[in-house]
Amino acid sequence: MNFVQPIRETEKIEDVKEYFKEESERNYLLFLMGINTGLRISDILKLRVSDVRDHHIILREQKTGKQKWIRITPALRREINNYIGSKDDVEYLFKSRQGKNKPIGRSMAYKILQRAASEFRLKDIGTHTLRKTFGYHFYQQTKDVAMLQEIFNHSSPDITLRYIGVNQDSMDRAMARFKI
Repeated sequence: MNFVQPIRETEKIEDVKEYFKEESERNYLLFLMGINTGLRISDILKLRVSDVRDHHIILREQKTGKQKWIRITPALRREINNYIGSKDDVEYLFKSRQGKNKPIGRSMAYKILQRAASEFRLKDIGTHTLRKTFGYHFYQQTKDVAMLQEIFNHSSPDITLRYIGVNQDSMDRAMARFKI
């Protein structure tokens, strides 16, 4: 498995948002959902319309089996409301064109992200980039590694910082200043 990176530059995030907004409403919301909730792609793809009608997304994480409550931000709420409109509660949020009511698969989500990565020359991008992008920017805004560790269910702050690429940023800055 390749190691993926968060999207660190907010301008790039805005570019990708615009790209998806023009390309597909579904793909736009998929991107927003990932970068605003920190959920794994496996949990995002299983969401149904009924799961996002309230103030929180309540789910049992596929990987850990733990129940999770994620507050929907006001900006994400507006986009969700625009997207779901009069959709039925039982519909998958990210429906595939294959079958009557099936979600897109992980490989399709990967392909969707790869198209944007190619368009904007982003490296080391995958489905996990969404979760890492959330974590990176959450940490940059709050500097609360303990809360982020809790959100991600990590066992230590060091794991969380390495996971979101903050340690790499620090090493890069130190190496840029290093000289003999």
